[in-house]
Amino acid sequence: MAQHKSAKTRIRRNARAAEINHSRLNRIRSYVKAVETAIAAGDKKAAQEALKKVMPELTRGANRGVVHKKTASRKISRLSARIKVLAA
Repeated sequence: MAQHKSAKTRIRRNARAAEINHSRLNRIRSYVKAVETAIAAGDKKAAQEALKKVMPELTRGANRGVVHKKTASRKISRLSARIKVLAA
């Protein structure tokens, strides 16, 4: 159990950061799922619109350390490639 004032403050701050990171990660997953659902339905236009929403969220998450930068880049790349195939 924390005894120092600074340690108690840090515990509260860490809990708040964890809550924010958790909600940010859930938001990213929801957006990615929307893209995958549109791809599965074969709706290229909806998939592109959903991808436009995913890209800034993933980038923001990578910049804030919620997901690794290369993970975000890989997800965007793979989703883009899957949407590109829909045209063919």
